[in-house]
Amino acid sequence: MNTNRNYGLYAVAAAIAFVGALALGVPLLTLAWLAIVAACPLMMFSMMRGMRDGGGHDIHGTDHKNDHRTGHGRM
Repeated sequence: MNTNRNYGLYAVAAAIAFVGALALGVPLLTLAWLAIVAACPLMMFSMMRGMRDGGGHDIHGTDHKNDHRTGHGRM
């Protein structure tokens, strides 16, 4: 799984969009509300990605990716 993402480019794109919207006359308060509203789904996406890319570890740190047991009751 590729976990090498370049989030710096996303930040630059967001800054360009922000400055562009200000240049087009969008009020700063409107942009602030959009940032607040967008923060919730963006945090949810990042948290869900973190859960998916966790590497197969549960909360106890047990590695289940290479677990070859076939029964639920086997130890």
